[in-house]
Amino acid sequence: MSEPDDSELLASCERVIGHSFQDRGLLRAALTHSSRAVHPLASNERLEFLGDSVLGMIVCDTLFHLFPEAKEGDLTRIKSVVVSRQTCTKIARKLGLQNYLLLGKGMGPSSQAPASTLANVFESVVGAIYLDSGFEAARRFVLNNLLPEIESSKNEESQGNYKSQLQQYAQKNHGTTPTYHLLEEKGPDHRKCFKILARIGSHQFPPAWGQTKKDAEQRAAQNALSVLRGLEAPFHAD
Repeated sequence: MSEPDDSELLASCERVIGHSFQDRGLLRAALTHSSRAVHPLASNERLEFLGDSVLGMIVCDTLFHLFPEAKEGDLTRIKSVVVSRQTCTKIARKLGLQNYLLLGKGMGPSSQAPASTLANVFESVVGAIYLDSGFEAARRFVLNNLLPEIESSKNEESQGNYKSQLQQYAQKNHGTTPTYHLLEEKGPDHRKCFKILARIGSHQFPPAWGQTKKDAEQRAAQNALSVLRGLEAPFHAD
């Protein structure tokens, strides 16, 4: 893509995300996939690394002040959904960031970019805004796009626990109850983590880690409910 075309693309992207960059090179880097980069450090991977942490800090700070009565476990579950790859992909698509991706020829059209690429570019843009104009500018961008997701996730959290919701679904649609299976545990005795999956009949759903068995079962149930709704599981057990 020629420099004039690049300039038009970047200006259009600025309008979409609602931020005018002092250094447009940061935005260009945020949109540049590794397949297009002229050298490894020219891609958006470093900005994605930074943006992931900035995004997490903004969401944690917002949850802490927005829900003063929520327990730590509730805040953790809400945060995990709000900053999940699924949510970042959803917001990237809503903004139309796929139209501004700078991809190598082997990647195919940007309109067909995989979910992971879209999630990464959203985090990269957060990192780029932070470097360009500071934390408050990044906060404005994040909350303009994620505040509805935060409120929606809190509402879902308040509707009851996910194990109860999954049990109701299983009994209504399959005439059975879900079972939960411990796949792995790791860590010292005083700080173990547990990997658990939910199963309905012969169908098993993506597993999830938790700091307690109860928390891992809740996350596994939430994964199952998301899959049953045709969504990506919010918790990854990689």
